[in-house]
Amino acid sequence: MGVDAYDVAVIGAGPAGSAAAITACRAGARVLLLDRADFPRDKTCGDGIAAEAVDVLTALGVPDVTAGYPPVERLRLVAPGGSAAARRLPRAAHTVPRRVFDERLVRAAVAAGAVFHRHTTREVREEHTVVIDGTYRAHVVIGADGAGSVVRRSLGEEANPPGHLAIAIRGYRPTTNTGEQVIITTRQRWPAYAWEFPIGDGTANVGYGELLRGTALSRSYLMERLRNLLPGAEPTGLRGHHLPLSTHRPVPGRGRLLLAGDALSLINPCTGEGIFYAVLSGSLAGAAAARGPHDVARRYRDALHRRLGRHLRHSAAAARLTTWPRVADAAVGAAAADPHVFARMVDLGLADGLLDARTIGRIASRLVPWRTVGA
Repeated sequence: MGVDAYDVAVIGAGPAGSAAAITACRAGARVLLLDRADFPRDKTCGDGIAAEAVDVLTALGVPDVTAGYPPVERLRLVAPGGSAAARRLPRAAHTVPRRVFDERLVRAAVAAGAVFHRHTTREVREEHTVVIDGTYRAHVVIGADGAGSVVRRSLGEEANPPGHLAIAIRGYRPTTNTGEQVIITTRQRWPAYAWEFPIGDGTANVGYGELLRGTALSRSYLMERLRNLLPGAEPTGLRGHHLPLSTHRPVPGRGRLLLAGDALSLINPCTGEGIFYAVLSGSLAGAAAARGPHDVARRYRDALHRRLGRHLRHSAAAARLTTWPRVADAAVGAAAADPHVFARMVDLGLADGLLDARTIGRIASRLVPWRTVGA
């Protein structure tokens, strides 16, 4: 084609793609960053940014992604049965609209040296390099192109099946809540929940999501569930989005092609959180890709396994156990009674935390009908 190949091409400039581009550039690679949209652009999301995601980006030289948005210090978690755990978060979170957050990361990627082009990718083909739509070439391509990933399809990987895919609707509305994230779960259509995450400017990101079981859910149905769980002012800017859960992940990479973020189904099955996974997997993919195409898929797979392997097993186990609302009720009750359990649950749901014996024991004790000796 007469055009020099880039060392790394990243398809998708969301958090995973921008983190990949920044990492690869910092390692000395020539990087092309492609996205079908101009930035800033909206993206359906809860907009919650956990402290651990900020840690990853700070280590990449991007320290100010939450600037101008006040910390959210507390979390209120309402169980399917109606009980609640409300405590101070182990580390403050932020709510930053993706229109702002993603643009900041794209700007950081370009400042690091990435070449950004607006381009809708339709075909990725491996030859002696990787060819993108007959227009661009790269030695390694990172697919960070979301739930409908073109790169994922190029690897022969199907989309997540029912039971491993969720759907959510999100909007914005006025709020008097200034410092507490609220998650309200419900027995109806469990597992499902609504949320309110205050931004700090008198508005909040609100939404509702639930697991898909093979039947399509209408916008009107999702709105009805949101109104029932979070009555009040009608939200604006409503958008829907599919969430491929980490309980059914494709191969992380093959040949010269890698997947990161939503394209790799890295969405926490207990909370729907994906930003931490996105920036972490993107940074790992960018580091692997920058070292060249030889054995790149194995390097990336091994890095993911070392960093997230145990956590993903624990989050999958937690998702299986909380299939029963009674277990979720017990977990929330244990979190309300024990700050250690609360912290463990937050770390498991928002970052890369693990279950431990104390947490499991506290939850199990609420499921066992203890009897008094001699009764």
